[in-house]
Amino acid sequence: MAEIKDPENTIIMTLKDGEVVIELLNDIAPKHAERMKQLARDKAYDNVAFHRVIEGFMAQTGDVANGNMEKDFNLRRAGTGGSEHPDLPAEFSGIPHDRGTLGAARSQNPNSANSQFFINFSDNHFLNRQYTVYGRVISGMEQVDKITRGEPPASPDRMITVRVAADVA
Repeated sequence: MAEIKDPENTIIMTLKDGEVVIELLNDIAPKHAERMKQLARDKAYDNVAFHRVIEGFMAQTGDVANGNMEKDFNLRRAGTGGSEHPDLPAEFSGIPHDRGTLGAARSQNPNSANSQFFINFSDNHFLNRQYTVYGRVISGMEQVDKITRGEPPASPDRMITVRVAADVA
């Protein structure tokens, strides 16, 4: 596991193949970082499906409204929901969408990000300054690379647990 320098701004996501450690860029996108920590602390991300996973592009998850029901849930609705909290204003920056960065998923409205996010499988610089970057994988990208592909996947992988490192004993 990576050395955790700032436990309050580090996320530990458990996937079927192991842990993914994510450094939140609180200084770059404080509202997005705070939302992820809030939802992690509420355990809202637990058991949420990766509902859109495109080879060579990214893995999207975080639909806390539709993505955490068991196998009988309607995968076609996954990706349409957010959380009970208001949408976030864009926090665009010069940080590029490189492999392993976290981007805030949103609708056509730049100020519509809420709970959903994606992890880039590759450098996706065409997204730069159009989607908020608010974190980066510092350990466990090999687990991310194993997430089942599909839009939606027939049998989606899920975030088993998502925790703020400061809260993990």
